[in-house]
Amino acid sequence: MAIQLIVDTGCDLPQHVIDEQRIEVLPLVVHVNDEEYYDKESIQPTRLYTLMRDGAAPKTSQVPPDRMKALFEKVAESGQPAIYITLSSELSGTYQTACLVRDQLHDDGVKTNMTIIDSKSASLGYGLVAYYVARAINDGSDDMDALATYTHTLIDKIKHIFTVDDLEYLVRGGRVSKTAGFVGGLLKIKPILHMEDGKLFPLEKVRGSKKVLSRLIELIEENSNDLENQTVAISHADDLTRANELKDMIENTFKVKNVMVNTIGCAIGAHAGPGTLAVFFLNGSPGLE
Repeated sequence: MAIQLIVDTGCDLPQHVIDEQRIEVLPLVVHVNDEEYYDKESIQPTRLYTLMRDGAAPKTSQVPPDRMKALFEKVAESGQPAIYITLSSELSGTYQTACLVRDQLHDDGVKTNMTIIDSKSASLGYGLVAYYVARAINDGSDDMDALATYTHTLIDKIKHIFTVDDLEYLVRGGRVSKTAGFVGGLLKIKPILHMEDGKLFPLEKVRGSKKVLSRLIELIEENSNDLENQTVAISHADDLTRANELKDMIENTFKVKNVMVNTIGCAIGAHAGPGTLAVFFLNGSPGLE
């Protein structure tokens, strides 16, 4: 029986990929204007970004334990082994809670064969890791230990580079420090950030949106290897025009055959803010050795 891959909505994978690769998805929770929503279920990104532009200050919380428990029990009853790759534990408590829920089920006599892995990633960086693992599963890989090792290898290779329109969203949500030395919104300065070991760090400042795209291309070249034989992913917070412009630049510069583009979901967008643009790739081959 095929291994079941589980993710949460922090991965920002397109729905068609989720459907094609038969991935189970758990929702993170978004709190906005005194209402609670399940990401991608009871609130969609376009609605959230409209509310944020109107002044809303959303907060997020981890996948509800009862939703985890129900899915874990369903998978256990089917007899399937499962791998759950979670949003970075530096950004969410979902990884820790998933481990507790699985262990509690074991204590209650529910037999699960489940490996839980911290992606140390977010948005389509996390999504790319899940995408490659799902493809390996659907190509017939059924060795849990080998797949876990492969997942960790991908996590070590994934690169996140992104820019935000307003750094205040990340500061307010505690995702970057006010002492980081970046001033967003002044003199058209655009911060570029990256992720290391699951945490967000400012990288540099660029003046003007056009220069940001050119600098992203330079950073991709400096940090990548074997781009032609992998999928590059772009996620955006309600800015498809710039996302497609970046896609064209990547295809023309690096001869990349497959670029995945998707909107940043509510769980990540609540902290990154409207106008965020991110690119993700591996600094090496995605192959399963």
